[in-house]
Amino acid sequence: MALLIDLKPGERIIIGQAVITNDGPRTRLVIQGDTPILREKDIIRPEDADTPCKMIYATVQLMYLDPDPKRHHQVYFAFARQVQEAAPSTAPYLLDINEKIIAGAYYQALKEAKKLVNHEARLLSNA
Repeated sequence: MALLIDLKPGERIIIGQAVITNDGPRTRLVIQGDTPILREKDIIRPEDADTPCKMIYATVQLMYLDPDPKRHHQVYFAFARQVQEAAPSTAPYLLDINEKIIAGAYYQALKEAKKLVNHEARLLSNA
């Protein structure tokens, strides 16, 4: 099944290992095949990973994009332990992410990591 993506002018997307920028008017792409795809709105750049949960998200993002995602597991699980020790309320989110990672469902893990980042933002706004 094909994936249909509309890109706004100037919007970027990662397809596999390539960053594609739409430098014209609104563009529609039809993508067929099995390769990692991330829209700009779902990307956290390393310099923007300025909180522990954003660092987790960025690490899961690397897993999703890397042909050898297991290279990032050790870093992820170390971050996850630190975050859970510091903020026990993150445990259910981390459990969901862990399950997806162990199953090799990295895109689903990324979606769960987004929920963790949102939870962290709520915690920080209440602090």
